[in-house]
Amino acid sequence: MESFFGFFPELANGLGVTLALFALTLACSIPLGFFGSQASLSKSKFGRGAYTVYVTIMRGTPLILQVCFLYFGVNLLLTTMGAEFRLGRFESALISFVLNYTAYYSEIFRGGIQSINRGQYEAASVLGLSKGVTMRKIVIPQVFKIVMPSLGNEVINLVKDTALVSIIAIGDLLQIAYSAANREVSIMPLVVAMVFYLAINAVVTVVLKKIEKRMNYYRI
Repeated sequence: MESFFGFFPELANGLGVTLALFALTLACSIPLGFFGSQASLSKSKFGRGAYTVYVTIMRGTPLILQVCFLYFGVNLLLTTMGAEFRLGRFESALISFVLNYTAYYSEIFRGGIQSINRGQYEAASVLGLSKGVTMRKIVIPQVFKIVMPSLGNEVINLVKDTALVSIIAIGDLLQIAYSAANREVSIMPLVVAMVFYLAINAVVTVVLKKIEKRMNYYRI
């Protein structure tokens, strides 16, 4: 029991880092993903081309590689250039996660927007609604209803993916649990970490189901 209370505060600190990375990534990547979907549907060839290259890179390479590249690669480049500024571990992880998940969310939103019948846009135009009002009042509520299951899956994946930041020695939940397990020569820290991850995903699942239930009035 003494051993448990000895490493529990450490795990709690690691949990805080994990939750911070999760929350900040989610808060940034979902809005950016929606705006990214607009680039994919724009009439500009350059915009669509840049979007395609970005999504291809983000979805075609492992997230763990992106984290390493941003932390080690960018800092090496900054050192070579003689810059005094360096990316911290947490900042590197956060930027990598936001860039990666923005690509996935933008594709999810793109599919949702394209699934809306063109007749709804035409009807809104006949009624004299602007494009902004049409998007905000008609399209977006339906899009979120359509994409919620896919968004939910990615949110749950994000909780688990936060463990990847241990590769650059960030003191997240997994990193601290692994260190405590080696120090205590016990599997208990890893078991507690597993319980924490399960608890986070359980809360996320409940919240997502409540959101889906509230959006049930948008019948497609």
